[in-house]
Amino acid sequence: MRVFVPATTTMLRALVEDGEFSPISRTAFAVTPTLREAYSSGDDDELADVALREAARASLRLLGGEEHDGTDGDAPARSASRRVVIAADVDPVTLRPDLDDAVVRLPQPLSMRDVASVHVDLAEAEQPVRAAVEAVDAADLGDADAEFVLGDAEDHELAWYAPQEIPFLLDLM
Repeated sequence: MRVFVPATTTMLRALVEDGEFSPISRTAFAVTPTLREAYSSGDDDELADVALREAARASLRLLGGEEHDGTDGDAPARSASRRVVIAADVDPVTLRPDLDDAVVRLPQPLSMRDVASVHVDLAEAEQPVRAAVEAVDAADLGDADAEFVLGDAEDHELAWYAPQEIPFLLDLM
């Protein structure tokens, strides 16, 4: 099953350096039966885009956690302000409709050999992403202004990178 794993550049570096990493709670997003039921229309590609966007929103929370606990260390500020979603093919996964329609749990750490692609914000998204990191919780609680800030970041499409491009991408960040 194609899964979308929320991450940060720090986590992506760990995946490249160690060959694997364990996402927080091994949580990922995918096109699940519950997600299909939640949409009256949409093909697999459109539903995969929904799951990818959910993972990108989760990446905002991870970025906020790195800002507060200092795990981004010496990483350049600009790379710490970019959403990262890792697309991978993993089987079997555990469906978690109790958490959200698209949530799945991975059976083990994510391996580099499972990675199909990586999706990362471009430089022009950095400022809106920084603002969204601060607003994501308020937006989830119904704050209309915070939802607008979040929308500014989500308007930026994530760039697609093949697995063999990831080391070069990280070098350029």
